Amino acid sequence: MLVAKPAGPTSHDVVDIVRRALGERRVGHLGTLDPFAKGLLVLVVGRATRLAAFAAAWPKSYEGVIRLGVTTETDDLTGAVVATAPWTTITPAQLAAVIGSFRGGYEQRPPAYSAVKIEGERAYARARRGETVEPAPRPVEIRELEIVEAAVPDLQFRATVSGGTYLRSLARDIGAKLGCGAHLAALRRTAVGPLKLADAVAPEAVTPALLRDASILVAHLPRRQVAKDERDAVIHGRPLKSDPVAEGQHQIALFSGDELLAVAEQVGQQVKPRVVVVEG
Repeated sequence: MLVAKPAGPTSHDVVDIVRRALGERRVGHLGTLDPFAKGLLVLVVGRATRLAAFAAAWPKSYEGVIRLGVTTETDDLTGAVVATAPWTTITPAQLAAVIGSFRGGYEQRPPAYSAVKIEGERAYARARRGETVEPAPRPVEIRELEIVEAAVPDLQFRATVSGGTYLRSLARDIGAKLGCGAHLAALRRTAVGPLKLADAVAPEAVTPALLRDASILVAHLPRRQVAKDERDAVIHGRPLKSDPVAEGQHQIALFSGDELLAVAEQVGQQVKPRVVVVEG
């Protein structure tokens, strides 16, 4: 289900609305949005929740605003101001150089107020108690980053990033490198992998008829059609015979006609169902 989240509610608020609209408790997501952010929220429903991991590496695209000169405790506009600094001496050439330096891979430290776990506890829980929180940096990829308009102190940008990238951290790090500090003042997610915000509906407009086929989550995997006499084996997790594959193990999407049955792993001369999504 493609949902256009408005600014204000949490992603979990939206999930609850969809659960009620569909009469289904099993509703997950392909990445939340902070309450102040808006845009595309991709929800997975029912047994399709088992396929979320196969789309975890999908890139995500955003539009937003970075505000220079003000650093906040949450790295966005909702947090208390912790520092201010002048930005008026920054030149267009300096800005272009700093923005360019973030394209590609870099080690990004998640925000202190984030769901990242530190010693088994969410970072935001520690931060709310007043503890100094420093989540460990992790590799991310900034595939595209463009300043659309530099109406300083506000930088309107477009970005496409790897899964797990925090746009709040990117804004913070750009400000730090410019020497004036910055925070994320607005954010809208426009795409998740091949799925677009333009095709999403408001949370209150969700109906069962708008559910999309879950096979899109594994469209990047090789497909194998399953014969009628093999379908029952797949549904019950029993392996199928296969020719050996030189490279060893491969994931394969198993279909019966247009119906996705399972994601399997090819191991030697067997295809072993690992994630079964069709009801038995």
